[in-house]
This record gives sequence, structure tokens and C-alpha cells, in this order.
Amino acid sequence: MRLFAVADLHLGFAANRDALAEIKPRPDDWLILAGDVGETIRHMRLAFDALSPKFRRLVWVPGNHELWAVAGRDDEPGKPALRGEERYLAFVDLCREYGVLTPEDDYPLIDVEGTMARLVPMFLLYDYTFRPPGIADADALAWAREGGVRCADEQFLSPHPHASRAAWCRSLCEATEARLLGLGEEEAPRILVNHWPLREELAKPPRIPRFSLWCGTRKTEDWHRRYNAAAVVSGHLHMPSSRVIDGVRFEEVSFGYPKQWQGRRAPDDALRRIVV
Repeated sequence: MRLFAVADLHLGFAANRDALAEIKPRPDDWLILAGDVGETIRHMRLAFDALSPKFRRLVWVPGNHELWAVAGRDDEPGKPALRGEERYLAFVDLCREYGVLTPEDDYPLIDVEGTMARLVPMFLLYDYTFRPPGIADADALAWAREGGVRCADEQFLSPHPHASRAAWCRSLCEATEARLLGLGEEEAPRILVNHWPLREELAKPPRIPRFSLWCGTRKTEDWHRRYNAAAVVSGHLHMPSSRVIDGVRFEEVSFGYPKQWQGRRAPDDALRRIVV
């Protein structure tokens, strides 16, 4: 089978919802949804209802938008929005309803066009370490604001019950590392999937470089080497690209907001074929 990936579908936009119909069926293949499918359970159902019949299997990892707890946007009006870890696990439950693979499931060994590979969907978040060495942790947000950069995560992404987003990130990284180490020294290469890029050099949007603060953690800088990756898949930056670092292919597979794709490429062309 072939493996495809796309991120940042942002189904809060009507044009992006309409674009789902233009994605061609690939009934023998798998599709990775690398975060920011949308912001509500309804958005996720729209994606799964549209894409599950077109692919053999879907794989999902969360982005920051799924984790936003915005009053009035969730599917049960009058009830407070789920926050933090509880919100993430509600999306995991929805994925299980549809048979969609998540970071909470076993990492499957799959045949990708004749090569066996271990697919590793991850949820790692960020910890504000993608910043210059001279900027202290306590000054990181002020440094970003001085560059005219703010992130809605500071208002909408709760780390509950963790003390902070950085603390949640640390816990997620430690748990994921333990699982990766538990795989042992198998020969099969890994396909690492995370919404946020694993390396700082990949997390600097040219127009807003200080947005890097919300783009990952230095803890994962060498994971592509340490954990035998053949490919690393991410989104978040809305800058689709393919780069090779240390012999490993890094695929940024964002679709993006309507203004970023309309008139530039067809929705089906946003699906990136992942090879190992």
C-alpha cells in the first residue's frame, strides 16, 4: 500500500470543508492527518465521514487547534468546553469510534510499497525552547511580542491538569521516548509523525520567525537519528516542503487556510506521498 499525509485541513473554513470532496479515493492506501483538522468534534466527524470511505485506514495526531477550548464552539451548547488532556482524550475516543489510529494506540508495522516500516504517530506539543540562546525562559513571551508575534494558544490551549504547556510537553516527550525505547533495536525504519516540527531549523516562518516559540521542543532535535527514522512528517507552519537532513526526509504536509491554497493548487495535490 501507499502512505499519504496532509496536515492543517482547518475545517472551520467552508472552502476547506468543500475541498474534502476533491480528494480522490485511494481505497488501498493509508492517510495521515497530521493535526489541525479543525477545532471541534463536528470538524473531526466531517473529516472522518468524508475521508474514511476513501482510504483503507486513517491516522490522526493532534495539533494546537484541536486542543483549543473556545466557549460556544463545541458540539454541546451550554456546556463548558473540555480543556487540556481531557479534550485530547475526547478526540482519541472519537477516533476509536471511526477506527482511526492515534498516538495512544500501538505503533503498527506496515508495508509501505514493499518496505516494512514502523509508523509512529506522536503528540509532543512544545515548550518554548525554539528561541535564541540569550533569551531566558521567563522572557520568551516578551521576546515574541517585541517582534509583533502573539499566539492564540496562550488564550485557548489549556494544559490542564499539567502546570504549564511546557510541563505537559515534558511529560509527553518522556512517555513517547519510553515507548520508542521499548521497541528495541528492530531493523524496520520508523516514520515519525507529529504536528509540530521536530527540529528548530524547520520552525522559522520567514515572515514571523519568532512564532518558532510555539513550534516544538529541542528535546526532539536528534530523534530522527536516535530512533532510526526514514521519514518525519509534520505540519503546523503552513509551509509545505520536503527536505533531507542526515539522510532522513522531513515532510511538511500542510494544506492551510483558503487564501494559502486557492488558485495555487488543487486540494488533492496537497496529499504528500510518504516513502521509506
